[in-house]
Amino acid sequence: MVASNLFIGLALVALLYFGRELFVPVVVALLLSFVLAPVVRLFRRFYAGRVGSVLAAVALAFLLIFGLSAIMTQQVAQLAENLPRYQLTISDKIHSVQDVALSPGIFNRLKDMLGDLRQEMSKPQGQGRKNAPGPAQTSAGEPEAKPLPVEIQQPPPKPFDVVQTIVGPLLAPLATTGIVIVFVIFMLLFREDLRGRFVRLAGAEDLGRTSEAIDDAGRRLSRYFLTQTCINATFGIVIGISLAVIGIPNPVLWGIFAALMRFIPYIGAFIAAAVPAALAIAVDPGWSMFLWTLALFVIVEPILSQIVEPMLYGHNTGLSPVAVVVAAAFWTWLWGPIGLLLSTPLTVCLVVLGRHVERLEFLDVILGDQPALTPEQNFFQRMLAGDPDEAADQAEKFMKEKSLCAFYDEIAIPGLLLARSDARRGALDLERLQRIKETVEGVIDDLSDHDDCAPPVMSHEGLHDSNTLEIEVIETPDLSPPVVPTGTSRPDWRNGKPVLCIGAQDPLDEATANIIAQLLAKHGIGARVEPSTAASASNIFGLDTANIGMVCVSCLGSGSPVHLRFLLRRLRRKMPHATLLVGLWGSTKDSENEESLDHEPIGADFYAKSLRKAVELCIEAAHRSTAAPEGETKRTEAHRSRAPRSAGRRRGRN
Repeated sequence: MVASNLFIGLALVALLYFGRELFVPVVVALLLSFVLAPVVRLFRRFYAGRVGSVLAAVALAFLLIFGLSAIMTQQVAQLAENLPRYQLTISDKIHSVQDVALSPGIFNRLKDMLGDLRQEMSKPQGQGRKNAPGPAQTSAGEPEAKPLPVEIQQPPPKPFDVVQTIVGPLLAPLATTGIVIVFVIFMLLFREDLRGRFVRLAGAEDLGRTSEAIDDAGRRLSRYFLTQTCINATFGIVIGISLAVIGIPNPVLWGIFAALMRFIPYIGAFIAAAVPAALAIAVDPGWSMFLWTLALFVIVEPILSQIVEPMLYGHNTGLSPVAVVVAAAFWTWLWGPIGLLLSTPLTVCLVVLGRHVERLEFLDVILGDQPALTPEQNFFQRMLAGDPDEAADQAEKFMKEKSLCAFYDEIAIPGLLLARSDARRGALDLERLQRIKETVEGVIDDLSDHDDCAPPVMSHEGLHDSNTLEIEVIETPDLSPPVVPTGTSRPDWRNGKPVLCIGAQDPLDEATANIIAQLLAKHGIGARVEPSTAASASNIFGLDTANIGMVCVSCLGSGSPVHLRFLLRRLRRKMPHATLLVGLWGSTKDSENEESLDHEPIGADFYAKSLRKAVELCIEAAHRSTAAPEGETKRTEAHRSRAPRSAGRRRGRN
């Protein structure tokens, strides 16, 4: 399978390379169709008709392109004529640099040496040898006869040859331009038909969702490319006007050049600044024009990239920095300079396809800026690596929008469930499970200074058609469980640590027991943690149960019904008046084990599938029964201890 995919990939690369004469115009036309699609829709709003709107948009675009090309050609010719005038300025600056950098004696010797070498290399063969016989004499001393000069004259060119010499170099660019124009017109005219065919190829089994995804991707790409074109054009206009004010010759040429170079990621702005800066050195006898030119690019480029672009379509293009560099190198190797200009737009198209088409998801994974691992996978990976600091940093970023309990429920518990899955299939031994538990304890310690409360969240209204991300800060009600004041809790819960948190079976369960203990402490309820071996048949008699009002048995996942039944039976005998809570952390669906828990009386009073629900149940237990007569409370507890079957049926679940 891997070999076949590799072969297909190499075949595609070879096809793109050898077929670049065809594929380059098609790709340019495709990108132009994305840019012109909003313009066509704008014309259609004025009732220009479908065909008329397409032809008007294409004509406007190519008139602009031809106009800019003509201006650039004229500017380049003018620059070529003026270059000899700048030679004297360049020579003076070179001499000034030489006077500073090198002493006159060293420079003169170097100059003389280079001059001698140049004269020696320019001599005809044999003149440099002193002992060689003269070329004008033969061995007999007679003068050698001079060869007769021969002159080859070409016949006068025919009119067809003149036309071919002038028009020939222009035929290839004109043909390519014609192909691009035709492709753009047909892509805009038959946009819906092409979309339907692509939807059929991408996912015919779910036409509704696939069609919606493709339409959304097309709108976003059109907006992105049009916005990027407008930003780069603005950049070129600002640079051209500013260079004219500074005094750089041919500012229109450098403005257009800067706008084009800005399509190249990372290095485009540097290339756009290098040529005008070099020209400033050649024009200005001093260095002020050069410094002003550098300052112009240093100021304008960060403003556009760090302020304007994030305001218009987000902070980035959706590509990872490595993908941008690799894509630029790949497309440049494949299609030359035109590939360098098209590298970022092409890669953006591939990433958007990967995000909307399931079969192409690998493109988003390879090229996109989304994290390679999900948050829970990243948490599990940090636990395996024994790195609690990275996990705590992940938690602090998460808690800028949600609470500590939400982090444990949504990130930590799913990450530990991945460890549970690996342990069940034998990929993790007991030693590694113990190391994961110790790392979780390190994370808990790092987060001990954070309260369990929901902060103000960022409300993301979503990406609109203009690719503008609207963000506003809104105050949301604190949905976290309340903190229990000491004076309002039950008398038997006011002192010490009334909740006993114990793992059901292995170190992963013990890690979750530490988590629930920390959350209870955040809400004013003292909790003590015991290892899973503390409630075994041999150790249960030595378990300290003084002042314990509730026992929270932590079980990662559904757990084993048989093991839980006997564990809870031992705890019930040891603490007949304590409330028993079983936490099935991370259990989101009814499995076979949970069905057994639903129908068999194993002796627990309550079940919770989330840490949040467990905290709420403990808070309710802390406030419970002070209003009821003491005798009634004792009778209720005695009834519960005598009839665990009915108590099992009354348990609360999330």
